[in-house]
Amino acid sequence: MRILFLTHAFNSLSQRLFAELSADGHRVSVEFDIANAVAEEAVALFRPDVIVCPFLKRAVPASIWREHLTLIVHPGIVGDRGPSALDWAIHDGVPEWGVTVLQAEAEMDAGPVWAARRFPMRAATKASLYRNEVTDAALAAVREALARVAAWRARRWQPCPIHDWTGANGTWHPPMQQADRSIDWAADGTATVLARLRAADGYPGVADTLFGEDCRLFDAQPAQVQHEAAAGEVVGRRADGAVLRATVDGAVWIGHVRCSNGEHRFKLPVADAFPQQVAVLPLLADPDADAIGYRESADGCVGFLRFDFYNGAMSTAQCGQLREAIEQANARPTRVLVLEGGRDFWSNGIHLNTIEAARSVADESWTNINAMDDVCLALLQTSDKLTVAAMRGNAGAGGCFLALAADFVWAREGVVLNPHYRNMGNLYGSEYWTYLLPRRVGPETARTIMSSRLPLLAGRAVEAGLIDACFGRDLPGFEREVAAHADALARAADYPARLADKQSRRAADEAIKPLAAYRDHELEQMRRNFFGFDPSYHVARYHFVHKSAQSWTPRHLALHRDLGWRVPEGATEAGA
Repeated sequence: MRILFLTHAFNSLSQRLFAELSADGHRVSVEFDIANAVAEEAVALFRPDVIVCPFLKRAVPASIWREHLTLIVHPGIVGDRGPSALDWAIHDGVPEWGVTVLQAEAEMDAGPVWAARRFPMRAATKASLYRNEVTDAALAAVREALARVAAWRARRWQPCPIHDWTGANGTWHPPMQQADRSIDWAADGTATVLARLRAADGYPGVADTLFGEDCRLFDAQPAQVQHEAAAGEVVGRRADGAVLRATVDGAVWIGHVRCSNGEHRFKLPVADAFPQQVAVLPLLADPDADAIGYRESADGCVGFLRFDFYNGAMSTAQCGQLREAIEQANARPTRVLVLEGGRDFWSNGIHLNTIEAARSVADESWTNINAMDDVCLALLQTSDKLTVAAMRGNAGAGGCFLALAADFVWAREGVVLNPHYRNMGNLYGSEYWTYLLPRRVGPETARTIMSSRLPLLAGRAVEAGLIDACFGRDLPGFEREVAAHADALARAADYPARLADKQSRRAADEAIKPLAAYRDHELEQMRRNFFGFDPSYHVARYHFVHKSAQSWTPRHLALHRDLGWRVPEGATEAGA
């Protein structure tokens, strides 16, 4: 089928659905929901069989849904209505939630139901639930709905009105306001504080004050630290810059803020937003909450290094910390080192927000990309053990190539990769990609991957030779399999031969062209991106960081706006 995505942005859910439905054989084109006239033009150009709306912030115009089958992906159970569905579910502590695919009608979220899925709620942020449980449920429900289109057109099947759906128990929820999210630090316990913060994570944050400044709070974690501070007081800091704030019965870590006043009104790590105030706080240890952590298998054969950076972004300081952690892990007498990345993201490369906040954005861009290169180099120069990149979550740009610096790359099913840089103002990219990518897929496929700008499913990445394996339907299953495979790798009879082959191959590659030469070439191009006359990178970064409203749909997503686009001969328009 020809499927038009009408969406507010090409977010994690939209990318997953785009990649999966394209893999299913559908022809998918995307139009950002900018204005009614723009959406109407897209429909006229593409003449879709179905319009799917995975992420909207306003109603679909009647001129579209009255004439074309339009399916809305709503992150709520059947009967739930309103724009803050997942926010309220976390806020209220419901044990189960879901996704509903319904047909667009005049009343928002009230059309007949085409498919629905439910899932148990996890103690996690809204953003994490959205990227995982909501996305998985949405994919299953959208596939079920699309499978019913032919029967619906032949009048052999009809969608179910919400009120007739068995077990429908959702209700109308108004948009959640900051008054609903507010924290009373003098009265609220840790569970309540975490629920408030988790329900607002990603967007819009919880309006509060920190160090006497109005701001929005993000990135909260429970703390295992004893203290005697009064509720609401900032107690100390963590090595990664998060601050510990006391509650009436414990404390929470707060990692990111968005200040309401001042020069930088976008999301930043607390230590970057309040450098002087955080620097004087006592340093506290909480290993389970640290962004970087290391553990070993019971027999000491396998080391596991996690680096769970918020949204997968890696600042200069975080790159330095990770490089040191890799070096420390390499000093251990293990046979295999598994790099786990983060739960939701493996890595997304350089930290655009901290760059935007720097005194010189060009200089900080340069410093950050060199720090990323240093992390890759530490991994590439690990010669006395085998290394595995275990991609638990999505990865983008330099984060993808950081993974390729490992000897083996394994990814969880459903992980989406964006192994390219050009969407950020035509960046050339570094992280030794000119060495790492062609040696895996060959020069021709490497050029195709770098120029496509499209999301790539882990399964397709295996087929392309980009990564080695894809397994594990859910995160716990993936982690169990990773541990088992890493243990088998460490115990394998051919382990010495594998290690020797790795060493000899690296030596041969170095003799042909040193790693330093690849790095110098890449950084020469990146210097032009950062310091040259073309401002594309700086413009793209600014709009990304400041969350500027979309003004047009990128041409690599909008197939219907290609100069050579033609509706296939014999195609018929799909009526409502």
